Amino acid sequence: MAVEFQSITRTYGAKRVLDGFDLQVEPQSFTVLCGASGSGKSLLFRLLVGLEQPDSGRILLNGRDITNEPPAARAIGYVPQNFALYPHQTVAQNMAYPLTLAKTPKAEIAKRVDRTAGILSITHLLNKTPDQLSGGEKQRVAVARGLLKDAEIFVLDDPLVGLDYKLRERLMDELKSLREELKATFLYATSDSLEALNMAQRLVVVDAGRAVQHDSAIAVYDDPRFARSLDLIGFPHANLLPGRIENGQVEAGPLRFRTPPGLRDGGIVAGLRPEAIHFEGSPRGASDDLAIDSRVTLVENLGGEAVVYLEAGNSQLTAALPLSRIAPPEFGAEVRVVVDPADIMLFDAASGVRLDGGAN
Repeated sequence: MAVEFQSITRTYGAKRVLDGFDLQVEPQSFTVLCGASGSGKSLLFRLLVGLEQPDSGRILLNGRDITNEPPAARAIGYVPQNFALYPHQTVAQNMAYPLTLAKTPKAEIAKRVDRTAGILSITHLLNKTPDQLSGGEKQRVAVARGLLKDAEIFVLDDPLVGLDYKLRERLMDELKSLREELKATFLYATSDSLEALNMAQRLVVVDAGRAVQHDSAIAVYDDPRFARSLDLIGFPHANLLPGRIENGQVEAGPLRFRTPPGLRDGGIVAGLRPEAIHFEGSPRGASDDLAIDSRVTLVENLGGEAVVYLEAGNSQLTAALPLSRIAPPEFGAEVRVVVDPADIMLFDAASGVRLDGGAN
């Protein structure tokens, strides 16, 4: 089922949380909305399921305007960020509740509850009540209940937040398998960019109440069209250096190079992913590389790579160093790194829009 948000606006007091939000969600896609806390993701989902109303704009399901329809008429499976379980019911009864309301046969309810409980590793909890569960267990029960509803659209608002990493990994894999089985449309919100990249068939970057980029996950990562896309998507976080274009020269922190064709003078932000910063001794050395003298201020060993934090003049840089190629430098070491100007992305300082063309 296709979902469309048309110019959705919602204001609380003086704060406009959603500001003309536009988005078309393809049917049977797994679309992930990624944005910082307060960007409007949770509110958008509450509007979609009918718990709140927009100040203006429309919400369409397969072309049908549902903006003013009651929640029960929308048939959407919903896992809210702040889940609530019925305290007098067992886990199995909580999970079965949407199926019971739909008058699903008892044998079918039992079968689906058992299967979903197995996927979410909560079979051993089925006879317990919510007061006997940990916070993470309650969260998994809430996810299971939302997924058991008979629906063509499932909306999951940051459902894995707070779970330990191994369980999150497993549940991400299970949710991806489940989306293939159900052939439904999934809308999923998270502020974790690695989770977004792992889960998304389609990725939407949400910032200040707007969808600033909507594409495949790999396209958003490889070709960010806004500075916010570069800033949000990827780990370690990208380097964003304020600067200017003047007299045919880009100057941003320690970066100095000739302006790409067609760009005018003015304020810019130069973006550079950590993996695009190379250390002396790595297989680099093109004649047009920029050499930057810097000092190591912190090294984080992540196993397969090290994240190296550098001080270059008045700027801070973050570099990702594959440990199979070269040993990480020590704290306080003076090092020279090199950068290919082709790896530097340029954005307008005021609007955040990509200026240098990118991959397209």
